[in-house]
Amino acid sequence: MSHDHWEPGEVAVIAAAMSRAPSVHNSQPWALELRERAAEVHERVDLALPRHDPLGRDRLISCGAALTNVRLAVRRLGYRAEVTEFPDPGRPGEVGRVVAGARAEPTGRELALYRAIRARHSHRARFGPERVAPAVLGEVVDTVDVPGVGVRAVRPEDVPALAHVLVYSASVVQHDRAYQRELAAWTAKGHQTDDGLVPAAAGTLPWAGLVDERTALPDEDVLGRRLSAETEVLITTVDDGPVDHLRAGIALEELWLAATAAGLAASVITQPLHLPEARAGLIERLDLAGYPQALLRVGQRTEIAAPSARRPFTALISGRTTAGAR
Repeated sequence: MSHDHWEPGEVAVIAAAMSRAPSVHNSQPWALELRERAAEVHERVDLALPRHDPLGRDRLISCGAALTNVRLAVRRLGYRAEVTEFPDPGRPGEVGRVVAGARAEPTGRELALYRAIRARHSHRARFGPERVAPAVLGEVVDTVDVPGVGVRAVRPEDVPALAHVLVYSASVVQHDRAYQRELAAWTAKGHQTDDGLVPAAAGTLPWAGLVDERTALPDEDVLGRRLSAETEVLITTVDDGPVDHLRAGIALEELWLAATAAGLAASVITQPLHLPEARAGLIERLDLAGYPQALLRVGQRTEIAAPSARRPFTALISGRTTAGAR
């Protein structure tokens, strides 16, 4: 990097890493601005999902995941990475900033997480029959150290409550016509644009997340048995404001990349957590000390998922970016 600006090759590394972050409905609700020695993540509120994500919680979780990838890219380039959340009150759209400091070689763990960025995909099929070994799961969970964020595996005694919440919420959204129209629009986009969802294969839902009009909903006992054969990790926060949502996304991506680096597959569930009664029921039944923000399914891969569409860098990088300037 030059004295006060990013070089074009470094811009490419950072933008590529950011573009591979997971996002709600693959909406990629972020923009990247590179100025001086800073890489800024901006939230795109124009990419809204009023039925699925009325408060923008998943959008900020998505931006948190992008911020994690930007930090790892800066470390991969060989610089210290100082992360600030919502750094400028006068620019509320800037949700995170990574400032490159002095030269510092990345750790082996950071390099493993960085390499996992490209390999990470959503695995919405059933997992293989072999459960995640407790020692492996412990190492994956221990990777996450984000202030105010809790990460815990779902216990066997939690499964009936989780199955109840998932079946209830699935039924509600399946009969919500406005929700289904919104979901169908984003699924259709996946066929012809560089964002949006690829249609799910029949028979893979709802324990894998999204529920559409074609989803055959199992009863709670059947879903409970399916959940018991998997490993689920719950991400919670002590509070429920924008900073908490951003940090939940930071933790989610760290967890997902750690699972990928360990040779595991994963997919995230947030849809049920947008129903206040379902969310409150999960807090009560699982005796949670905070607010559930996301559920990550983890297991052995049974298929190779095609990469989801991504916008080109020209659409990702803000026009205010300066690169290679003197």
